[in-house]
Amino acid sequence: MNPGTGSGTTRRTVLAGAAALGAAVTLPLTLDPGTAHAAAGEAAADDATALRARWHTLLTGGAGLDLTDERIAAAVARTGRAATTAATGLDPSRADGLFADLTSTTLSNHVTTSFKRLATIATAWAVPGTPQYGDTALADLLLAGVDWMLTHRYGPEHTRFDNDWDWEIGSALALNDAAVLLYDVLGAERLVRITTAVRHYTPDPNLWRADRQIATGANRVWISTVVAVNAVLRADGDALIRVRDALSDVEGSGANSVLAFNDRADGSAGTGEGFYSDGSFLQHYKHPYNGGYGKELLNNLSRLLNLLAGTEWTVTDPELDNVRAWVDEGFDPLMARGDVMASVCGREIARPSKQGHASAQTVIEAVVRLIPSFPGETAERFTALVKQWIAEDTYRDFLAVTDLASLVAARRVLDSPVPARGPLVAHKQHPRMDKAAHHRPSFALGISAYSARIYNYESIQNENLHGWHLSDGMVLLYTDDLGHYSEDYWPTVDPARLPGTTVVAGRPADAAGQRTTSAADWAGGTALPGTTLGAYGMELRASGSSLHGLKSWFCLDDVVACVGSGITADAGAVETVVENRKLRDPHATLLVDGKAAPTGAGWSARLDGARWLHAEGIGGYVFPKPATLRGLREERTATWREINLKYGTDTPVTRPYLTLWQDHGAAPAGAGYFWLQAPAASAGRTRQWAAAPPVELVSDSTAVHAVRRRADGLLAANFWTAGASQELSADGPASVLVRPEGRTVTVALSDPTQLRSSVVVDLARRGLTVAAADPGVRATATGRGIRITADTANLHGATLNLTLKRS
Repeated sequence: MNPGTGSGTTRRTVLAGAAALGAAVTLPLTLDPGTAHAAAGEAAADDATALRARWHTLLTGGAGLDLTDERIAAAVARTGRAATTAATGLDPSRADGLFADLTSTTLSNHVTTSFKRLATIATAWAVPGTPQYGDTALADLLLAGVDWMLTHRYGPEHTRFDNDWDWEIGSALALNDAAVLLYDVLGAERLVRITTAVRHYTPDPNLWRADRQIATGANRVWISTVVAVNAVLRADGDALIRVRDALSDVEGSGANSVLAFNDRADGSAGTGEGFYSDGSFLQHYKHPYNGGYGKELLNNLSRLLNLLAGTEWTVTDPELDNVRAWVDEGFDPLMARGDVMASVCGREIARPSKQGHASAQTVIEAVVRLIPSFPGETAERFTALVKQWIAEDTYRDFLAVTDLASLVAARRVLDSPVPARGPLVAHKQHPRMDKAAHHRPSFALGISAYSARIYNYESIQNENLHGWHLSDGMVLLYTDDLGHYSEDYWPTVDPARLPGTTVVAGRPADAAGQRTTSAADWAGGTALPGTTLGAYGMELRASGSSLHGLKSWFCLDDVVACVGSGITADAGAVETVVENRKLRDPHATLLVDGKAAPTGAGWSARLDGARWLHAEGIGGYVFPKPATLRGLREERTATWREINLKYGTDTPVTRPYLTLWQDHGAAPAGAGYFWLQAPAASAGRTRQWAAAPPVELVSDSTAVHAVRRRADGLLAANFWTAGASQELSADGPASVLVRPEGRTVTVALSDPTQLRSSVVVDLARRGLTVAAADPGVRATATGRGIRITADTANLHGATLNLTLKRS
């Protein structure tokens, strides 16, 4: 339990509003015992004033903005323009809605959006330099708007409808912000009405939802933020204590601490929602969501830490240190030059407002706010990260889109002497959410799987209606085309042919309300530490059909070996998609065995016996066993509303695509595939690799997939069952890497099913002894070589390592 759990009216040193940007103001304590009661009330009011000023600074950038600074002036202008747009149609005299386009009494997001528009206008009213700054008539209009919402939509006398999130979180957050911004003109009666309305829906950070489940994960931090700002508006120190303690669950509500990893070191179980020590983040039970709810948790937690820092409500839980790993393991590997990998963004990919690197902006803003909370080495590392993230996103200038407070803080970070980290070069797997990320200097690649542990996609609230195949082995490639997954990719891409997936051809019905886990446990792999070497795979048991198959990706630096086997279905034509790319240049050249294919839209062809392909601006594809492929160029037209009835628009958008796939035929039995993907490779390099493939296929059976890199003999294998492949065998499901280097051999292995208590691997190499081993890994000599036994119980798919040396 955190210290300082006494009355919230006790006076302590606090940091005033400017402290959110680094300036501290100390407010001394001098209480006379004879006048303690009266002084306590005055102290509480002083505390509230200081904290309210701090929140005001987070919303506006604070006092003293240098309007002669071009960046500041541009941000102020953006604030004014946003307010002008938000004010369009604002009319408190209307009977059906405060805004003409937000009149629904069945869609709760109309309530939240109305409050958000009021907060946007109020921000401009509170920021010096905007056309709206201090405008008396505008203040009156805003107050009338708040009154209208409280009278007609939001408060104790109104019954909630549709989505609880809007009532407890979305509307409450926006109304709180508007109240802080307009505080000096609200008046006591209206302030009470506002705070009472918010408390009606969100009375406590330990809020039990309508379904009798306590709020967890991002929802818990959102709710804590609502309660905290409402407490500041009411000068309620006791409520701030509850907020602080709710983050750590010290009140014993039964929910997992927001700050603790779900896989706690003491073995105790959490709710399943929130962060895991491998960097995975789950929300709504089993949905990977780092780029959605996870980023919002980080964002709101960073704001709460700023609000409470240096006060008696400061969060001192030692688990707060876990936030370092959230950033390093849960966000950094999933960022790709300003984009957050779509495989961990849930249904947010179907929202037009979340494209264009918007999710990454939220992550950067949050980490900028966190830097003062983690002084020393962590602050320097976060500073290096922020500098890298901002510099490498040449598609969307962070400083030109962020809010005023984040702009001021980010520029302070950029002016520091700490150098940028440099491009991430790493292979990272997230076993807890069935995802992998592979980073090289010229590209990044994300692999999306699912299993009996993880849902395949989320489609609720009439969003993400075409998400059927997002985890059926989807491979998203991030290159120097930084806007590829922006500019209307998700409504226009063929959702039945997502890159990397193996699917039954055809377009299912819209997916509203659907989600499912797999009947298979095998999803995951092995990552060799300190390298960009990894073996990844999944047993695909498709939702809604009889399709079954085994899929592997062996990520070997700049080459990814893609292997499939056992592809079987009772009915339907089955395809494996080699690539599906929105073209930066509609006439980009596609070479097929060195010959240019037609570049016009509408081209389609059967490519018989193809040995290599090269797509200009994308990379190469080598087929060591000549393959028959299908190719298609098309202009695809769609609307955002087709994939999102809640936030989508009806405006058609058209984008050019190149699609390549392997057709396994109708009702295949035991089909397979093998190709080498060389992202960002030149046509010349692709031609060379086609003549002498850098990776050879060792096995593509239904027992084991294995490949060997010719340059150094590295062997990578995914065992689906007990089996053998050349010098390597396993006693059951396992993923194994064997890397010889001089006189040493490194072995990395895991249990991707996460069900086995041990994995036994035999390596047919004599004369090896143990140089180093992770706990739980043992090796004994055998007649043919060496037997490795690894204790994998409760490791949840994590990799174990062993270094052998020649005796």
